[in-house]
Amino acid sequence: MAVGVFDSGLGGLTVLDAVSKRLPDVPFVYLGDNKHAPYGVRDADDVYTLTCAATERLWEAGCDLVILACNTASAAALRRMQENWIPRDKRVLGVFVPLIEALTERQWGDNSPPREVAVQHVALFATPATVRSRAFQRELAFRAIGVDVEAQACGGLVDAIEEGDMILAEALVRSHVDALKRKMPNPQAAILGCTHYPLMQEIFQDALGPEVAVYSQANLVAESLADYLERHPNMKGPGEDSMFLTTGDPKRVSDHATQFLRRRITFEAA
Repeated sequence: MAVGVFDSGLGGLTVLDAVSKRLPDVPFVYLGDNKHAPYGVRDADDVYTLTCAATERLWEAGCDLVILACNTASAAALRRMQENWIPRDKRVLGVFVPLIEALTERQWGDNSPPREVAVQHVALFATPATVRSRAFQRELAFRAIGVDVEAQACGGLVDAIEEGDMILAEALVRSHVDALKRKMPNPQAAILGCTHYPLMQEIFQDALGPEVAVYSQANLVAESLADYLERHPNMKGPGEDSMFLTTGDPKRVSDHATQFLRRRITFEAA
């Protein structure tokens, strides 16, 4: 029975790869809205409209549970979707809550009052739209007291990764880390708040230094999803086949995805 995984482009493939390895018996339907990528430069209403349309397409594919493997969609659209749009028999989950749980050493669903945590100075690297939403800061405030978050909008990085230009991507990572360090010279931890960024995790770590704990999402999300499905097995949905869907050109997206994950990926038109 299928679970949907949605991203504006190819970044969510890092999450898909991790959840597929963690849950090898669960078929996944991946949908990339490559036609409208990147989301990180769009306003909140635009992101909301596009994310709802993609979620409906995954429901049509038999995915009662949809993972928004896109931090911009999770930050700018998810709360609004959950408040007034998602039917009772469906679930849509975002990807940055497991990251914050790991940072604050709390379990999902732990609604106890916020408390002090070991990490007090956190660097956040994310798309401009995610930074504008302040969703990470809001979720952190629910769980932790006195954590100083310095956000750095990483303009251009998603485009460089999607195009496979890793020389440019590395230069951008180092530039954005330098800009962050001018505002927060000694972060204790860094959050890679975009599912594209794990591909550059070694570069982030090298630029930040070995003393900074770098939190990435894919494996954390995989563990959270496994736990969620164990507690809610009925949310796997009626779908039975794994597939890759795109709103863009299937051949072009397939070629880029194959380069992205270094294994053959074949997309179909959504």
